[in-house]
Amino acid sequence: MRKSEAITRKGKKKLFLAKVFVRLKEGVLDPQGSTIKRALEDMGYDGIEDIRTGRVFEINFSSEDRNKSKVLIDEVCKKLLANPVIEKYKFEVKQR
Repeated sequence: MRKSEAITRKGKKKLFLAKVFVRLKEGVLDPQGSTIKRALEDMGYDGIEDIRTGRVFEINFSSEDRNKSKVLIDEVCKKLLANPVIEKYKFEVKQR
């Protein structure tokens, strides 16, 4: 499938919502998470062992079908939303 073919091909389009969750891989230092953990401890919250931060993207788009939508979102994640060296991602696609 060519780049963005899932969106640009002609045909009956359906609306979809993709939720993409990006986070650091295990073993990669998370300085933002460490800072939040220390701040919570300073505020008196006990028992917090670890905090890992991440990002969530919501993408509204149209495509011919769910399978092509998944291919498109996977491509977007690999090329832009996640750094595959230090991050992992998962996503869900739902028809609207």
